[in-house]
Amino acid sequence: MDDDRRRFAELFRRHYGAVMRYAARRVGRERAPDLVSEAFLVAWRRLPDVPTTDPLPWLYATTRHLIGNEIRGRARQARLTTRLGAVVETVTADHADVVIDQVRVRHALAQLSEADQEALRLAAWEGLDATAAATVMGCSRTAYKVRLFRARRRLAAALAPTPTRRPADAALSPLANEGGR
Repeated sequence: MDDDRRRFAELFRRHYGAVMRYAARRVGRERAPDLVSEAFLVAWRRLPDVPTTDPLPWLYATTRHLIGNEIRGRARQARLTTRLGAVVETVTADHADVVIDQVRVRHALAQLSEADQEALRLAAWEGLDATAAATVMGCSRTAYKVRLFRARRRLAAALAPTPTRRPADAALSPLANEGGR
C-alpha cells in the first residue's frame, strides 16, 4: 500500500500541471480543477492500469473522457435553459491584437470537428508525439498522423482569408462608372 501511495504521489507531482493545462484549455480555468481532481481520483482507483513508463497519455485520455461528460452535461444544461425561456448572454472583450488573433484561431478551430480539434490540441498545445497522442485518441499511430495532417489542412482552410472584391471588379460596377460622369 505504501508503494501505491508513493507511486501516486509521484504521478501527481510530475503530471498535475500538464493535466491542469490540458483541462483548462478545454473547459476553462474555473471548471478545470474539479475535472483534474476527478481524473486523479480515477488514476488512484485504477492505479494498476496506469502505465508506469509514460502515464501522461493515459491521464490525458482519462481527462478527455471526463471532459466529454462535462460537455454533454453543458449541452443538457443549455437545452434546459432554452426550454425554460432563459436568455444567456456571453460577453467577450477584445482589446489587443493578441486577443484578436486568439479569437480568430479559436473561431477557426471551432469550425472543425471535435476529433480534428483534439488532434491539433494534442500536438500543438500538449506537445505530444504521435504515439502518445494516438494513445489519448484511442487509435493507431498511423491513423493519428493522418488525422493530424487532415486537421491541419482543414484549419489552414478555415484560417484562410475570404476572397474580397478586386479593384478591377469595382471598376466594372455600374455604380463606379456613374461617379466618373
